[in-house]
Amino acid sequence: MREENLIPASEFCLYHNVEISFLQSLQEYGLIDIITVDQTSFVDGNCLNELEKMVRLHYELDINMEGIDVIRHLLKKLETMQDEIAMLKNRLRIYESQE
Repeated sequence: MREENLIPASEFCLYHNVEISFLQSLQEYGLIDIITVDQTSFVDGNCLNELEKMVRLHYELDINMEGIDVIRHLLKKLETMQDEIAMLKNRLRIYESQE
């Protein structure tokens, strides 16, 4: 992982007005990875969108860690199914155009 993609956890927490303990809880549940470099905690900038979604789920909708984990799992499953449907539609178009 490249260091320019890392966001200091303290800055993320300050910007989003959340406690560092929230990020630690997410890490304990295996929902995010916190990287420590020279005694400073960082979050992966590539996962920023997903992390911000988890912040909104928890703070705006009052969903606990287990709920966030379930929602993430279901959303990933839904995305996989949508990709599969799109692929199958494309394959179907190929067979329909050959007739």
